[in-house]
Amino acid sequence: MDTTVKKPVIIYAESTPNPSSMKFVANQLLVTDGATAQYLSKAETKGSPLAEKLFQFPFVKAVFMASNFVTVTKIDKVAWEDITFELRDFIRTYISEGNEIINELPKQEVAVDNTFTEKKEVFTEHASPSNEIEVKIVETLEQYIRPAVEGDGGSIVFKSFINGVVTVQLRGACSGCPSSTITLKAGIEGLLKRMIPEVTEVVAEAG
Repeated sequence: MDTTVKKPVIIYAESTPNPSSMKFVANQLLVTDGATAQYLSKAETKGSPLAEKLFQFPFVKAVFMASNFVTVTKIDKVAWEDITFELRDFIRTYISEGNEIINELPKQEVAVDNTFTEKKEVFTEHASPSNEIEVKIVETLEQYIRPAVEGDGGSIVFKSFINGVVTVQLRGACSGCPSSTITLKAGIEGLLKRMIPEVTEVVAEAG
């Protein structure tokens, strides 16, 4: 007889800097190993039963998942006060029933340079570092920037470093956020330039 007492699932809604996105935080891990998953349409949700179900709501525009939260981006015609409770209750019930959240992460387009073999570390979703400077960039993003960005319901991914310019991709609530440009320039670029002198600029590509 199984006497294990299942911990009740608690979900709370948390606003993000992006007025179109709401972060739904769970009291348990939803995505493991530091991975993230972004879905911009129902057609992309093949590997995530939860994301597929969320896109059945007509007001859902995008879904992003990482660690213990789901960020939902809505269409502009609907107000959060009209749908937040419905979404929160749906996510709580879905998880409580033991339904699968993700069975296969979205495939990432990652550039790999096999000429750099000295310090190989696995950085989830980031483009594979091809030199020591890129390793430092990714380490800085992971250690100092990613926790703050995830706190706002999004994530940041390293894409490339060319002629002093670091290209990143902002996902989740940070994608399309009105304040993301300020965050990128005043926060992320400033930190990287201070810690890595070779960095002269940080730009973001569309997520």
